Amino acid sequence: MRRILFALLSLPLAFAASAKMVHRSVEWTDNGTRFHSVLVYDDASAARRPGLVMVPNWYGVNDAAIRKAEMIAGKQYVILLTDMYGQGVRPTSDAQAKAAVQPLYADRELMRHRVNLALAQLKAQAGKAPLDTGRLAAIGFCFGGSAVLDLARSGADVAAVVSFHGALAAGKAAQPDRFKARVLAMNGADDKGTMPDADAFMDEMRASDADWQFVVLGNAVHCFTESDENSPGCKYDARAAARSYRMMHDWLDAAFANRP
Repeated sequence: MRRILFALLSLPLAFAASAKMVHRSVEWTDNGTRFHSVLVYDDASAARRPGLVMVPNWYGVNDAAIRKAEMIAGKQYVILLTDMYGQGVRPTSDAQAKAAVQPLYADRELMRHRVNLALAQLKAQAGKAPLDTGRLAAIGFCFGGSAVLDLARSGADVAAVVSFHGALAAGKAAQPDRFKARVLAMNGADDKGTMPDADAFMDEMRASDADWQFVVLGNAVHCFTESDENSPGCKYDARAAARSYRMMHDWLDAAFANRP
């Protein structure tokens, strides 16, 4: 009897030990280009949870982006870490990354098309992952912030988008009544790359029917959530990162609960 009782008491510990962060490839082809994204979630529970399209910085899907997706996903979200370039494009230098993003910045309809494809692929994971398709949003970093803002501009049916140190310029502004997502953009006060477009971005938001918020983080430059960046204009800031993540969670929680 004592052995049976010990075995029963050990079951939760055994389950906890077997639970792990899942990385599963999600692939699709569009116009002859094969895309390779990664679905990330904790399998400790089968409870359905919100899904996030996550577009990484201009280096795309790599080990650092996967670690960040794991950190954000925790036990709260199912995340599709999204390939915006195509399977064969994996930049390893700033020059390569710049070359990879240029076609998308030059063709914002293509950017919006690809990020909407990613959203459709996330929805398609229902039944294969603990995903609640009634609670979907998107987050993005640097270039990825631009991409998720364009997802909102496209009129995508998501609860919210959150942009971290993303480029703010619209390229092509959305029609004022297109926004369905609540929009949160967070940029460093000293980000010389994105902040010159801040006034135009706010004018765009004011002209829309979006529920939006633009947060300027003091003393922060570009890349403030990127823990491996430490150059003068692109530098990790632990304080700004922590604050921005807290605001992200609050914003998503309110959007998913449909409360102010």
